[in-house]
Order: sequence, then C-alpha cells, then structure tokens
Amino acid sequence: MSMHRRSALSGRPFAPDTLMMGYGYDPFLSEGSVKPPVFLTSTFVFRNAEEGKRYFQWAYGLKERDPSSDPEMGLIYSRLNNPDLEILENRLACWENADLSLVFSSGMSAITTTVLALVKPGQEIISTNPVYGGTDFFFEHICPRLNITVHRVSAGSDTPAKVEALLRERAGRVRLVHVETPSNPTNSLVDIRALAQAMKQVGVAPPDSEILLMVDNTFLGPLFQQPLNLGADLSVYSATKFIGGHSDLVAGALMGPHKLLKEVTVFRTILGTMADPFTCWLLMRSLETLDVRMRRQQENARRLVTLLKAHPAVERVYYPGELGETQNAIWQRQCSGSGSLIAFDVRGGEAEAFQVINRVEICKMAVSLGGTESLIEHPSTMTHSDLDEETKASAGITPAMIRLSVGLENIEDLEADLRSALAVLD
Repeated sequence: MSMHRRSALSGRPFAPDTLMMGYGYDPFLSEGSVKPPVFLTSTFVFRNAEEGKRYFQWAYGLKERDPSSDPEMGLIYSRLNNPDLEILENRLACWENADLSLVFSSGMSAITTTVLALVKPGQEIISTNPVYGGTDFFFEHICPRLNITVHRVSAGSDTPAKVEALLRERAGRVRLVHVETPSNPTNSLVDIRALAQAMKQVGVAPPDSEILLMVDNTFLGPLFQQPLNLGADLSVYSATKFIGGHSDLVAGALMGPHKLLKEVTVFRTILGTMADPFTCWLLMRSLETLDVRMRRQQENARRLVTLLKAHPAVERVYYPGELGETQNAIWQRQCSGSGSLIAFDVRGGEAEAFQVINRVEICKMAVSLGGTESLIEHPSTMTHSDLDEETKASAGITPAMIRLSVGLENIEDLEADLRSALAVLD
C-alpha cells in the first residue's frame, strides 16, 4: 500500500521529510522492493484497445477524466509518463503543498517550457535583475524572436513598487512576472507576498488571461522558502542544485496549481523536455536527505560568513539575513533559513579575486551550487559573463565578487582553507 500525505489513523499530516521516504509508491506493485525500481522502458503495454484509447484521450486533453467514476490514468510512453517520473512529482509537490509538480530535463527547460506554454506572442514579461545567466539569455535574446517583450527591474526591497508601476504603464500587456529570490549571485531578496498583493491591485491582465507570478526558488527552496504559500502562482527550480544535491545530474522542477500545470504538461509532452527515468530515480534518492543536507550546509555557511565579515581582505558579504535592515525584514517574514550560497567582494578587483580562487584547496573551482562539495567561482567572468558591463554594474556584480557554494566538508577544514586563500591579499 502506498503512503498518503496524512495518517490514515489520526488524520495528522505527515511532514515533507517523512513523505520523501515512501509517498506515492506502492512496494507491492514492484515485487515488494522497498525502493522504486528504475523503469528503463520507452513504452508501456495496454490491456486492450479500449484502454489505450482512453489513456490517449486523457493525455492529450481530448476528454476530461472523471475522478469519481473513471479508472486511474495509466502509463503510455515515457515521453508522457513513467512510474519514476510520477512518483517523484508526487513527492516534490509535498514541499510546498502544491496541487502538482512537473520535472524537467534541466532548470532551463522548466523555465522555457513554462514560458512557451503560458505566454503568447505579443504578450510581455517583467523579470528581476540579476537572474541566472541562462534565464537572462533566454529573456534577452530568444523571447524577442518570439515577439515576447521582457522588461527588467532590479531585485530588492523596492521591487514590488517598481513592478506595480510598470504593470500600470503596460496595462493589459504583461502576462508573467518572473522573480529570482534570493537573486543570483547577490542574494538580494524580493518580498513575494508584497509583490503578489501589488499585482492584484493593478489587476489589468491581457485579454482572457491573468497576470502570473513565477518565483525561481532554487537558492532557498524548497526547505527555507515556499513561494506558493506566499502568494506566488508558480515555483520553479533548478533541481540540479539542492534537490539533486550531489552534482551528478541535471534537472528542473515546477510546482503550482492544476489549471496552470496542465497547460505546461502538454507543452512538455510535445517538446520532450521531461526528465528521464534514471534522473528521476536519482532525484528520489536525493530527496530523502534534502532536509539534513541543506541544514548542515547552512550551518557551515553561517560559520564562514562570520569569518568573512571579520576578515580584513573582505570588502562586503552578501548573505540572506546579513543584507541590511530592510532586506533582513523581508528575510525574517518569508524565509526560515539563509541557505548555503555566499557571495563576497574582496578588497581590490578581478586580479585579487582570481588570486583567492586559485589558492583554495578544498573548494572546487567550478560553477553550479547546492552540491555536497563546496564550489567557488567568479560570477563576472563565469556564470554571468554574458551580461554587459552596465547590467553587471546595476545588478551589483563586481569584478571583486566571489561566489561560494558551501558543502558538507568539515567546517574547521573549510575555515582554514578560506583563511589560507585570503592570506594572499594580506
């Protein structure tokens, strides 16, 4: 028997970290295997022609399934559905108590498929700045080719007011507001609840649609921030990062209401942007330790923040809860933690930042974040190198900035490694 979200005896809801161990999976459908097998198959067998017809009608929206009388939707083809994909999506939805979640082949495929499904040519998007480099490239270079205009506002405490003003100026044109909070790499926070309220006050959407709020929740979620509970319509992730957490896969995820994700599902099916069965199996493995990994990484990060704030070679530290009074007020309202991504400016510029990065021994010099190992990189010339200098400056990405994703190593070793690397600037 598969596990449910609530206790069958007491009705008490189970916590997400409990649900990650068995929710959505019936061992007796897989020979009693305590863990879901990897279903490495391209296609699935129908019991009869009538069943095949029924499944395709539901899958392509030709007919609505009646939950009160119709049997469960079955398996067709791994581009549409697969047991590993479905079990994983059921579990992911628990973290934000979402109706549904969808899993994609990458974080970028989650964002691009969602935009293509929900934003029509001629409609407009508002996005915060900075955002992940791939997202920025999609908005700046690909959306215009699709006749989708993207407006940019800086991420920070005044983002809700800026978005509201732009919505009034572009009345009836904006379909989607995309927010990355904390932003990459500056960790700037946007008040999600205030932004959702500001959007509702404007209330002027394109014909036959509504203005949607999508939050990229990669940095803190799903453990330390839940955008859907703060008024967002969609919560999107690079599941490569903390959800995967072992730097051995690439994936993306989307959470939200059934009515929106149903539209995205059709586009995912046709575009073929779903995750493969083995990646889904790996993500299910990772979800079982998500809570303990993120909390230990945060514990290590906070120790390193204390070191960096006191070090004479460090000009500034960017970390949630350490960003000034106004930003800290937002952090206290909407976050339950600070995560493990730190950015900091060394005294000097690019040359000095490179000197520090080149001296580390434990931290691996690589992009990405949220893995079990600590990673260090230079945003201006690596992850955000495609941004022009003016955009970098407005986003606060300086030549002296270093980004550090803190892993699970012994904290005293990490502290010693960082001190040794910074000593080159003494």
